[in-house]
Amino acid sequence: MSKTLYLVRHAKSDWSTDMNDFQRPLNKRGRRDAPEMGRRLIKHHASPDSIVCSPAKRAIETAELLNLGSAVYDESIYEASVDALLKIIRSLDDHHNSAMLIGHNPAMTWLARELSGSHIENLPTCAVVTIRLATRHWKKAGTCPARMLDLDYPRKKA
Repeated sequence: MSKTLYLVRHAKSDWSTDMNDFQRPLNKRGRRDAPEMGRRLIKHHASPDSIVCSPAKRAIETAELLNLGSAVYDESIYEASVDALLKIIRSLDDHHNSAMLIGHNPAMTWLARELSGSHIENLPTCAVVTIRLATRHWKKAGTCPARMLDLDYPRKKA
């Protein structure tokens, strides 16, 4: 048995606003890209049992537009370190065979690199990394063998 982890960097946000970083919404491209990535995930039969998301506005909007289910919001994802993200993953219920984290760079890139051992320089906005963890227990994330199954992003050619 294994666990499937989807790491999602939020979609493109709007830098033209006066809002603080936490309140920044998605821009037009982000509102277009997130539903497209949701459709791609559904096409590949991705249906995470659990979705944990940053409470920043752009991450919430990304989760809603992916349309893969209800998310739980965790403040520790915003401005997180790899260790903070691993703590969230390790606390997931083992009844869930798949989970999705929706958050921010640079931590999402660092986490994808750390877990999969893949050389990922920078996750584009709305990128989805699919990682298979060779374990039955989420608490072993980061210590068990893992491999990247897929890296998809809006501008990637099919």
